[in-house]
Amino acid sequence: MTPEVLRSATNGPRALLTCRGVSSGYQNKPVLHEISFVVDEPAVYVVLGPNGAGKTTLFRTIAGILRPTAGEVLLDGVPIDRQSSRDQLHYLSHLDGMPDGLTVRESLDFYARVERASPADVERVLDQLEIGEFSDTFISRLSSGQRKRVSIARVFLRERGIYLLDEPTANLDPKVAREIRTLILELSKERVVLYSSHNLFEAREIGRYVIALKSGALALFDKMENVRAAHLVIGVRTLEPTDALAGWERRGDYYLRELQSPDQVPGLIRDLESKGARLREVREMENPLEDLFT
Repeated sequence: MTPEVLRSATNGPRALLTCRGVSSGYQNKPVLHEISFVVDEPAVYVVLGPNGAGKTTLFRTIAGILRPTAGEVLLDGVPIDRQSSRDQLHYLSHLDGMPDGLTVRESLDFYARVERASPADVERVLDQLEIGEFSDTFISRLSSGQRKRVSIARVFLRERGIYLLDEPTANLDPKVAREIRTLILELSKERVVLYSSHNLFEAREIGRYVIALKSGALALFDKMENVRAAHLVIGVRTLEPTDALAGWERRGDYYLRELQSPDQVPGLIRDLESKGARLREVREMENPLEDLFT
């Protein structure tokens, strides 16, 4: 995959984001509590927090799917409930929402019509997300990783000012996940990207800023370079046995290694792959987020 996937025939204006005292939730269950921050430059803003912290609710509220129960969300100073503001934003849910009864090409053709993208844009994302080989395959027959790549291709059909990407690399193998992060970094040179993740090492690789949530409240908004984490324990699973993990601690299907910094993870992955390890998953086994944001 190459950064050209980020180019399209439609260039929209840059949209900057303001959350001002935003509270939100579902029916009578409050989730977010008076969230306030301002996004004032193109960059990747990684939204971190444990399960239940409110990351997805924040994205749905910014996208206009949920109405705030208090406060307001603005893009370039315009309230999000106006259609002109919604047109500047694209939301990728952690649920891919792809239609099982259509082929990959048919589904992208459908979304291209919805997004007012061109047939050429469909061909571009098929090629550059490397999904052309199964373009005639029904969505229902794709692996979880393939489905994720198709849903990401849908996001890049048409350029927007702000992107909300909810766990975009979940269920992707490390190689494809790294390629997706490279594309997102290219995108963020001119656009605002909010990118949710559970993984601090991934966040440090891609993010310039961090937005940390805990129990629905804003725990931290700062530059990533100012965030310091304690050591972390990662777990590695492989597609087949390998001598590259000799000497690692074993826990179930995972081989464990303690690191002093999330910055060490990309180099460790490259080293294992250079030794012939076919990696299936790399994840944090002991999440440092709880300690970071208390």
